[in-house]
Amino acid sequence: MRLLPLFLLVSLAVSGCSMESKKIDYKSASSKKISTLEIPPDLTAPTGDNRYAIPDAQGGTATLSAYSEERKSAPAVSSTLLPAQDKVRIEKSGSQRWLVVQATPQQVWPVVKDFWQENGFIINLESPETGVMETDWAENRANIPKDGIRSLLGKVIDGVYSTPERDKFRTRIEVAPVEAGSAVTEIYISHRGMMEIYTTEGRDQTKWQPRPVDPELEAEMLRRLMVRFGVDEKKAETLLVKQQTPEQARILKESDGSVLEMDESFDRAWRRVGLALDRIGFAVEDRDRSKGVYYVRYIDPDADNASKRNEGFLGSLAFWRSKKEQTSPQMQIVVSEMGEKSRVAVAAAQGKTVDADTRNRIVKLLYADLK
Repeated sequence: MRLLPLFLLVSLAVSGCSMESKKIDYKSASSKKISTLEIPPDLTAPTGDNRYAIPDAQGGTATLSAYSEERKSAPAVSSTLLPAQDKVRIEKSGSQRWLVVQATPQQVWPVVKDFWQENGFIINLESPETGVMETDWAENRANIPKDGIRSLLGKVIDGVYSTPERDKFRTRIEVAPVEAGSAVTEIYISHRGMMEIYTTEGRDQTKWQPRPVDPELEAEMLRRLMVRFGVDEKKAETLLVKQQTPEQARILKESDGSVLEMDESFDRAWRRVGLALDRIGFAVEDRDRSKGVYYVRYIDPDADNASKRNEGFLGSLAFWRSKKEQTSPQMQIVVSEMGEKSRVAVAAAQGKTVDADTRNRIVKLLYADLK
């Protein structure tokens, strides 16, 4: 943490701010844009399949005020389009949770966009055609200790202190089967985190490295999004209560390597695998649902960490990059139907090969998220 000159204490007498403790508070971090972590070149939006036609998605909006200006000249989305409380629910399978909303993707998209901006995030990536929205890296100000001088100074000037962690969220919006004649949309939120660590004994140099996905942070964002859709706070909390669910996936050994078997229909397995790929950190370059194929690039964490050991601070932010700027080969994650179950396998891209060790490692990563 860093501290500005203490002459700022003179302002404390007129601060008059209430002492408030929040588990999550990204709002204050968005008053000025934090230095953006460089976007990995392989985290581009997948090729669109025109499933969503959102006329109000212009891209590039960084603040809620700017977004509001954009919307002044656009047809307003009637508040009656927002689903009623009994038309929003949360579903859970394994460690994954997602929202199910009785509304079309066209109705859901602007609500989700407003939600992230109202919670202090800058929208960094928008792809309505593929149903993907991603925030920029942001700081959770609630993680700054509120004791003593830190609390007082922080109330006067935002940014006096900072935390060594950054978060970003990817939202995936998927069309679900129609229920009782009504359109249904599923909303998946996946978290990615980075942590700043010291690299020298003198604690004068730092670098950023990935930190584990936080399922509870994802769950809290889903709860808040439920409230944004009109669900009562208490009901949203109740819906989020953990429920024990049996394992939905298992690893099977085959002659050419491991595969994953899921106790899910193809539709559900396809969507859950997509969320797992987001959470694990795969670069999804394209997808073809008709063939059940995700085209991905896998970044081996061990090799990636080794490539960063001697990099400078700015270089370490581009955590996907090796010194030789090598690009991992493209692979395919293939989801296929097996009666009432589904099979998930790792295959090589055309003209490429995938060794058994890499195949098995990816299957284990998917299993850990889908079980």
